[in-house]
Amino acid sequence: MFLEYFKISLGAVLQIFILGLAGFILVKRAILGHAALDILSRLVVEVTLPALIFTQLIKDFSFSLYPDWWLFPFLSVLITLLGLSVGYIFATFIKGPHHKVQFLSLIAFQNSGYLPLAIISVILSADKVTTALTYLFLFLLGFNLIIWSFGVYMLSFHESKKFEFASLFSPPVVAILVSLILVFFGLNKFIPELILKPLRMVGDCTLPLAMFVVGGSLTLIKLKHIDKKAIFFVILAKLIILPSLGLFLVIKFKLAELLGLLIVLQLAVPPATSLSVISRHYKKEDLLISQGIFVGHLIALITLPIFLSLYFALGMVK
Repeated sequence: MFLEYFKISLGAVLQIFILGLAGFILVKRAILGHAALDILSRLVVEVTLPALIFTQLIKDFSFSLYPDWWLFPFLSVLITLLGLSVGYIFATFIKGPHHKVQFLSLIAFQNSGYLPLAIISVILSADKVTTALTYLFLFLLGFNLIIWSFGVYMLSFHESKKFEFASLFSPPVVAILVSLILVFFGLNKFIPELILKPLRMVGDCTLPLAMFVVGGSLTLIKLKHIDKKAIFFVILAKLIILPSLGLFLVIKFKLAELLGLLIVLQLAVPPATSLSVISRHYKKEDLLISQGIFVGHLIALITLPIFLSLYFALGMVK
């Protein structure tokens, strides 16, 4: 059983790696230049990701079907705060304010969408997949708001910049709010398929384009220049301590099986690939982001299957 879930989780992580590798090769062979990466990152942030969010919410969400829907966005806030708390403990070992901010972002924000989606779809029985994916979908409501507001503010922050309320309303956040308003008033039912279908096609481009940006950005990394101490603490905090805390809390409070799985999964996945897209989009020097994403996903090939296998081995999912 342990080896079975290990193989399944490993396969899901490898899918993400293959897309990133494609971006790496395209830039390495000069098929894509770094100017093209800037264009791609802007395309993801301002076009494809908002289209993906909009079409998913319009199609799959209903306030009446999930009256306790707000619990899952709230859970995403708690998980982010837990990540920040653990990150702050280790941030004392990181020198430089911008290094600290990027270090904290790697600990606080996880690959919360595509990787969990792929894993949930293959590790659960058919009768549980729909519920688990709905939980994940609701969780992402809160996570997307946080990473595309507070996360953007963190990574685009500099000493002379004052906080602007308008900066919270990045295109992905606007897409979430507009979608929820349309669903609340039932106006989503009147949006014709003639509009939704091309938007859905555009949204489906988000994952490969985002991973091209991440993989392409990795060409700038010189292995000898990797901040070994910072990345070690990223691995320790993000991939070992946080999922260990998740397992402890799920067992301690005897949480429902699929809720517990969501918590452990979100705490065990590596840093968010979106961080690289945000950093590049806002023209910030990539001090740790790409390193943390690259090494984090590499190490997660081992740690993620281990923690998922432990969760199942403990009989949390029957």
